[in-house]
Amino acid sequence: YFLHYVGFVIFAVFVHNALALNIGYWSGRLMRLSEADNRAVCIEVGIQNSGLGLVLVFDFFAGLGGMAIVVAWWGIWHIVAGLTAALFFARRAMPAGPPEASPPPPGSG
Repeated sequence: YFLHYVGFVIFAVFVHNALALNIGYWSGRLMRLSEADNRAVCIEVGIQNSGLGLVLVFDFFAGLGGMAIVVAWWGIWHIVAGLTAALFFARRAMPAGPPEASPPPPGSG
């Protein structure tokens, strides 16, 4: 039964992670963070906690094999996506000029 949906699961994980990476980056831009902070938010939002998925599988789904495979794929994909994002950002120069500063927190001045 699971094998009929494995292609869909792989695709869903890919799309979910791509959306998370983009939402992280562009939400930082929307909040006018520095480019370094945008990149950090992108990776932080894009790489979710796969360990939490394992806990959920074993606590709530009685360790079903198919569910564990989904979480394992999710974890592997996070490694690939995180390394790809880091490589992309490492090869892309930071904007020239003085370093941008994040806005001060509300009520700090």
